[in-house]
Formats: sequence, structure tokens, C-alpha cells
Amino acid sequence: MLLLKLSATDLLTLDRRDRLVPHLAARWKRFRGPASQGEREAWAESLIELAKELVAAERGDVQMLVECLPTGADAPVDVMLVGRHPTSGADSFQLIELKRWSSVTRLEADAAEFIVPGMEEPKPHPAAQLSRFHDFLMGEKGPLRGLSVECGGFTYLHQTRDEAVQPLFGPDAPTGPCARCYTLDSREEMLRDLREQIAAEGSATVAERFLQRIGVRNSPLLEAMNNSRGEDTVFTLRGQQSRVAQDVRDAVTSVTGDPSTAPVLTDVRHDAVFIVTGGAGSGKSAIGLQLMAEFQAKGLSVQYASGSRAFNAAMQDHVGYGDRAFQSYFRYFSSYITPPEPRLDVLICDEAHRLRERSTNPRPWMPQGTQPQVDDLLDAARVTVFLLDAGQSVRPKEVGTVQLIEEAAGRRGIRPARYRLQEQFRCGGSETFRNWVHALLGLSQEKPYAWRPDGLMHVEMADSPEELERIVRTEYHAGASARMVAGYSWPWNKPVGPEKHLEDDVRIGSWHRPWNADSKSGCANGVPPSRLWGVRDEGFDQLGCVYTSQGLEWDWCGVIVGEDMVWRNNRWVFQRGKAKRENGLLRIVTPGSHDPKVIASTVDEESFKACVRNAYHVLFTRASRAVVVHSSDPDTQTYLKTLVGKVEIQGLRPTWLNLPEVARRRRPPRQRKKNQSAKKNGQLGLF
Repeated sequence: MLLLKLSATDLLTLDRRDRLVPHLAARWKRFRGPASQGEREAWAESLIELAKELVAAERGDVQMLVECLPTGADAPVDVMLVGRHPTSGADSFQLIELKRWSSVTRLEADAAEFIVPGMEEPKPHPAAQLSRFHDFLMGEKGPLRGLSVECGGFTYLHQTRDEAVQPLFGPDAPTGPCARCYTLDSREEMLRDLREQIAAEGSATVAERFLQRIGVRNSPLLEAMNNSRGEDTVFTLRGQQSRVAQDVRDAVTSVTGDPSTAPVLTDVRHDAVFIVTGGAGSGKSAIGLQLMAEFQAKGLSVQYASGSRAFNAAMQDHVGYGDRAFQSYFRYFSSYITPPEPRLDVLICDEAHRLRERSTNPRPWMPQGTQPQVDDLLDAARVTVFLLDAGQSVRPKEVGTVQLIEEAAGRRGIRPARYRLQEQFRCGGSETFRNWVHALLGLSQEKPYAWRPDGLMHVEMADSPEELERIVRTEYHAGASARMVAGYSWPWNKPVGPEKHLEDDVRIGSWHRPWNADSKSGCANGVPPSRLWGVRDEGFDQLGCVYTSQGLEWDWCGVIVGEDMVWRNNRWVFQRGKAKRENGLLRIVTPGSHDPKVIASTVDEESFKACVRNAYHVLFTRASRAVVVHSSDPDTQTYLKTLVGKVEIQGLRPTWLNLPEVARRRRPPRQRKKNQSAKKNGQLGLF
């Protein structure tokens, strides 16, 4: 859990915009339930006081991690200050408890507890909680284990004097690196100690490293796989991810080996089925790819199936698999019309929400599916893992649901093991952003509300498509990964002529840009085929859609909202468009969606709305640091600007220049394809 990451200066700016407490309350509700009035008042008073003191100590750029609770800790700490030690240069952490206590009285029955006016229960010495958190951080399972860092802490009672809380300073008070207590009387001493413990500069770099260590910042999928080539460990799985992965490992051991060597998690004799659900960025693919690496290293027969050609093509191109090697391990759902013989040990089905009713083969002379596609997949392996998110189903004929899989497994006498992932690893680890997008698009019970910056994810509006392109292009040329995407609100013409020239289909005023190539091969001027648009440098100048961006992510993403979804009379209105041919090219007649699969007359209105909502959900959640938004509809643009607000906090804008060096992930070069006959330890080293 992490409610907020901001510098002291930016936190004060956020408070002046009246967004601090609402943001913290929304985050608290997600983790702990509704925030009490006392909690709201504490945030409004104590956090502001601490931020002001940091500014007074000339430490306004020091990062404040508010209500930080890494996995494994028993309770959060009010604030963590992170930075560099001014003398040693080591990473420095200060743990802070903020108390609004006016006075304390020692409890006679227990010298370690204190009576605080206004509180029903006795309270322990605040240094005791800080000490436990300190011991966790530095202990065997803590994120700072084995590191050479400076770590201490203190309590700040900012509304009282030494005399009123004298029992806290008694001879039997806790000792150690977190034992210090400051009041109004010792404020100057506290400011001096802050200057001695944390330098004025370098905090952002230390904060970024710490967020990576506690799993808030995760490497993008393709980068993680690229960096771990030849190794069995692709991802560090955390929390729920670890539990799911271990259960799958146990089941695979039971099914493929001696059943007595591992617990059987299902009530089946031979086969096992796992269903893992979770929103975009919840870590589903990380589980699947990590398990595949492990099982492949053990010599098990394992394959990874997906419903996304863009994801598979990006995997092959970016990470550098040879064609034969890739096809041996990465397949499509439609690849199992004829089941493998013998059956696979494990089949991992990513993006299972994209399952179709039946498998079809584009070559009519080849075998065609005769049963539900989900049955093809269950026939293919002894252990099948389905990873899905209903919120990313973007076509009417995508039928993958938990119910569908459970019913198919039930017909075989299998009771699947079900899991739901709640944590957020994409979009900078910002659940604030995920919840905001859900409310914005009507995918949750909440009504749309103003965006509240949290220091993890950045949102801004562009006044024009030219401005959107300028912002995203600037970051791309600086070294960040970036793409521009749009709703399917413009016709998509095939490449023109023998040279396969792309038409500028997306037109907003005088600004014209082409869609990514609608072809299986490259086009004029080095434009890559559609399946490689998201990873080839030559793809930046084209706009992607939901089908070519699903499963991918970039540092910055420009999202153009078209007229398939417009804001009218305080609600979203979804429109089907019409086009006609002019000189051989499709041109808009009626604004709206031009996705032929979605606007078909066979698609009812509710299904149409769901597909459009889910498509924008996918587009909005492709960025890991910043999303820039523009709507081609004036009324919608005005509405979105009222929600997002102006970019006033420059320190929050994660431009390449603003990012600390440790957070700058330059686009890695494409890998050469491996020699198809290359082996490592008797197996092909995929990762």
C-alpha cells in the first residue's frame, strides 16, 4: 500500500488545489475502507505541517511516501522520507510518525502504554511502531536487506510542548535509531537533524529505486524478458502473484510426477485448470511468462497461447526469437484445432477473454474447429492456466469468461482453482489512475471525478492533436518509449498501390495521420506491418488502435478520443459511424465508430457500448508513466479538461529530463534472432 509519493513542495501545491485530502481518502478507502473524520483531519494538518518543515529546512524536493506499507510489514508508517545522506552519500530513509496529541499520561497498569485525551484506548509509545517498521525494512525479508543504507526515524508532535508529553521522554522510553521525539520546543533541533540526515538533492533517484524494490515500479514485460535472457527468473512475483504461481507449480508437480510430492489443489485425478482474473496491469502476464520460463527450464512441455497477434509479434521481434523457436513455444488459441500428441504438460492461455466460440483456420483446406475453442485448449494440456480480464474484451465474438471456462472444465469433472489479482503493476503502479479511468468510462459504480495526482501516474490534456503529438514526440526522441493511439472513429483504408502507401485516415482539422499498416508485411517508407507497429521505431508516425496496442505498454501514450464516445447531457453517448468510398478511399459520412466488427447490425446496443468502453479502457492503460489526452469532439474535450485540470505541478510531470537516471529506461535495441538449433543445457534458452 502507498497512498502518495510527492516532494514536500508538490504536496503543498496539491493541497492548495484542494486535492490532497480527497485523493488520500479515495486511496484509503481502496485499502482500508472509508476514512474517518479523524484520519482526514490528521492528513490535512499533520502532513501539511511536516511538508512545511521540510521546506523550512531547505528540503522541499525530498520525496514523501505517505502511508507506505510494503508487503510483509504489519502496519504502515505515516511518512517515509527518502533521499541521500549528505555526508556518506548512501541512500537515507527517515521513518516518521505524526501525532496531534496534546498531552499524554502514563498508564499505571502498563508503563509501556499512555493515555491520550480524546482517544478511547491506551496508546503505545510511537517509537515502538517505528522500531518494528525499521526492523522489517532492514530484516531478512525486508526491501532494504543487505544494503548499505542510513535508516532511522522520529515522532513529530507538532501541536504540543515537551512538558505536556514528558512521559514519552522517561528513562524507560524506547531507544534505538527511531526513538527521537520532537515537539514545538525542539522544532529547530528537528530541522537541524533533517539537514544532517537527508541531502537537498538526489531524493527522486532514491525514491525510484525504493519503489522498484517494493514492487510499485515494475519493468515492462518486454524489457524484463529482454534483460533476463538465458535466465530462469524473468519476473520477481509478489503477493498474490507468488501464491498463484506456487499453486500452479504444486499442481504441475502432482500431475506430471509423483502425486505424493506436492499437494493436489483440485479435486481431479489427472488434469488441473487455473483461472486467474485481474485488471490491466495486475500482473497476469508476469505470472504466465515466469511459469513458462521455469517449466521450460525443467524440461516440461509447455506452450504460451495468446489471442493477440500484436503481443506475440512484439514478443518475437523485440526479444529476438527465431521463427521456429518462437512457434515451438508461443502459439495462438486457434493453433489447437488438432491437439498435440502427446498432450502438453502445461498450456498457459493469456488474454483468455479473447477466446472465440470456435477456432477457425484462415486456410480453408486445413482442419477447422468443430467444438468450442475452450475445449480445444483443455484437450491440449494436462494443466491449463487461463489469464483473463473481462474489461479488455473489445469484440462481440470474444466469449472468454470465468463462467465459460468453469462450465467447460466441469464437463470434464474438473473444478478449477480461481484467483483474482488486485494489485497494480502497470500505469506506474497507480491504483488511483486505474480507479479514475474506471469511473471516467463508467466501468465502476463511481461517477467520473476530477483527477488527483499521486506522483505515480501523470495525466494531462492537450488542446489540439498537434500539441498531443508534440508532447509525445518530444519524450520519444529524448529516449522514452512512446506511441499515439486513437479510438476506432475513422475508416481504415488498405495500403494504396504497389508501394503500399498509407493514407492519412485520421483527420482532425488540418492535422492528418495514418493508422498503423493494415497488412502482414511492411509498407512504403519502412512502415512496419501492423503486428510490429508497437515495437519498431518506424511505427511511431502512425496511430495505433485497440487491436494493435492490446498487451503492450509504453512510458508515454497519447490517446485521441474520437466521436464513437462523446459527452452529452451529463452522460456518455456512443455513436455508430458511416462511411462511403470517394475515389476508392473510405471517407466519413457520419461520425462515430468505424470498427466493422463492432458496428455490425448483429451487435446489439449494449454490446456495442461495452466494446467501445473496453476499447478506451485498453488505450488509457497502455502508459506506464504518463497519458496525454485529446478529444476530437469539442464538448467532450471541454468536459475532460474540467476533470483533468491544468498541469501546474511541473515536478510531477515525468518528462525524460525530470526523471532520475535510475528511472530512465531507454528503448532497448531489437535482438537478433537466435540460431534455431542453439541449445542451452539441453534446451532452448527462451528467456
